[in-house]
Amino acid sequence: MELYVLQLFNGLSISSILLLVALGLSITFGLMKVINMAHGELIMIGAYSTYLTQNLFKDYLPHSMFDWYFALAIPASFAVAFCIGYILELSLIRFLYGRPLDSLLATWGVGLVLQQLARTIFGAPNVAVTSPSWLDGGIHVMSGTILPYKRLFIIALVLVCLLAMYLYIYRSHAGRNMRAVMQNRDMAACLGISTRRVDAVTFAIGSGIAGIAGCALTLMGPIGPSLGTYYIVDAFMVVVLGGVGKLVGTVLGATGIGMFNTMFEYWTDASLGKVLVFVCIVAFLQWKPSGFVAMRSRSLD
Repeated sequence: MELYVLQLFNGLSISSILLLVALGLSITFGLMKVINMAHGELIMIGAYSTYLTQNLFKDYLPHSMFDWYFALAIPASFAVAFCIGYILELSLIRFLYGRPLDSLLATWGVGLVLQQLARTIFGAPNVAVTSPSWLDGGIHVMSGTILPYKRLFIIALVLVCLLAMYLYIYRSHAGRNMRAVMQNRDMAACLGISTRRVDAVTFAIGSGIAGIAGCALTLMGPIGPSLGTYYIVDAFMVVVLGGVGKLVGTVLGATGIGMFNTMFEYWTDASLGKVLVFVCIVAFLQWKPSGFVAMRSRSLD
């Protein structure tokens, strides 16, 4: 029973990390149909924003306040990635809508530039981010079974981000404008919605969520310029498996991949487990090419 509880928790933990990484991509790729290969670098920007926030607290504030740097690092990571995403949309992405191959190549080049910029500023070696003391340790649920506070915090952070995105997309005026533009751009423009502004803000929000994902990943280990490249493929898998354009599909996709990955790694090893997950995804998409949740609209019918 202890082993089953631990494996279940590991699956939920991996699923939460995948969901947080893919949540921003579900907006830029799922709703806007923009293949953003620089999404991993936006995650890296969020991680380095956390690193800078930590250093500012360490250098300029009393030691007693250091444990609270992470509370400021989360909104700071979102803000920095949001601003960079907004500038990227205004300067580049805006001219590539409807051209998926061009957007893929352009954002891939932007990702390389951002990686090299990070190496120039922070250096090529990985840097460590010290987690707050209130995240050390864990909860003892059974004899020999400990649930780390860091993993529990990431799960809680994912739930908060997911709730915030749901309220924004489905319960706010800006979210209704966003969905209207994505479903029928010409009709939304005729009704007085500024489609250009909606595009910029939507892309920036997706980038900001990627920054929060980078902030959370600093709790898992050292960070470096190539941090985002380790997660970009998994993020695209989650969005495609869940169903393009559906928030609930992204949740199902991340949960399925995380659980199966943990299960296969327990039965085999890490490399073979990853291969088996890929095989299952390919087989599932052969059966349901639109993913778990398909978008239904008159334009598709």
